[in-house]
Amino acid sequence: MQVDAAVAFIVEKLKEGLPKYLVYHNVEHTNQVLKHAIELALDEGVSGVDLDLLTTAAAYHDAGFLEKYDGHEMVSCTYAKQFLPNFGYSEDQISQICEIIMATKIPQTPTNLLAQILCDADLYYIGTDDYGKVTDHLYAEFLKEGLAKDKMDWQRQQIAFVSSHKYFTSSANKKLSDKQHKNRIVLEAKTESPHTIKHHESDFMDILLILAGVVITAFALKGFLVPNQFFDGGMTGISLLIHEIYHFNLAYVIVLVNIPFIIMSAFAVNRGFAIKTFFCIALLGICLLYPNFPMITSDKLLVSIFGGFFLGLGIGLTMRAGCAVDGIEVLALYTLRRS
Repeated sequence: MQVDAAVAFIVEKLKEGLPKYLVYHNVEHTNQVLKHAIELALDEGVSGVDLDLLTTAAAYHDAGFLEKYDGHEMVSCTYAKQFLPNFGYSEDQISQICEIIMATKIPQTPTNLLAQILCDADLYYIGTDDYGKVTDHLYAEFLKEGLAKDKMDWQRQQIAFVSSHKYFTSSANKKLSDKQHKNRIVLEAKTESPHTIKHHESDFMDILLILAGVVITAFALKGFLVPNQFFDGGMTGISLLIHEIYHFNLAYVIVLVNIPFIIMSAFAVNRGFAIKTFFCIALLGICLLYPNFPMITSDKLLVSIFGGFFLGLGIGLTMRAGCAVDGIEVLALYTLRRS
């Protein structure tokens, strides 16, 4: 076998014939695979004819890109069968080389040590500091071939790919697995950050709406309704009535009468809604205990207009945040779902 001549021949063809848009599957990639295949082979104790077969397979494994992207491995084997006899390779040796090449097709399916080494050399970059730069080039190719919709789709593909990938040889695992794990963590952080930021912004807005809604509701109760013995509907109205008749502290009464409805909301809506509602009503109780809201007016017409307005506004803001400040709203949701 004239290994050096066979390798030089195909490398030259790749230099001359590969499409320009192949910024990852280029001659540099083939040279890198050759380098890492030999490196891993020596670590695994491969030598002699086996090393020659592996070296040839590494040089020819992406020759199919000269003609097509999808299914290039089969074309690479065609090139091997066409050219390698000219360099003294036997039919059996070429068959072994093709078996090694075909193992690199994703998902990789190596059936012997030589194929395992080439598979690890082909995806060596996953466990290196060059991972980001290499995948940027690969992403450009995937866009061109319509294999990725956009950057987010590409990153999701990469997370799945890197998370599931396992190196086959012990040498590759020792050298690359730790860095592969770190690359996966970085990739996941980059992919999730836009969603996480958006999620945090949404949570922050909900908190602001709940705070504003609770304070406005407390203002309506203590500034208008309670001092003038006005009653609202729902559980707030029942709480006001209990407060007037038995003189229990309104803050405690509102929290207690709403507890059954908070529990119901966990089943009628979901646990997140129930937790938010509990927080909302507990906060209302605190606002009724401590801030000293002045009585705004004793004019019955103004009390009915503005007391109702501010109470409705406060309840509406908490509902906008995805919770309730009055248990009757939970009961309405439950009835709606049962009907």
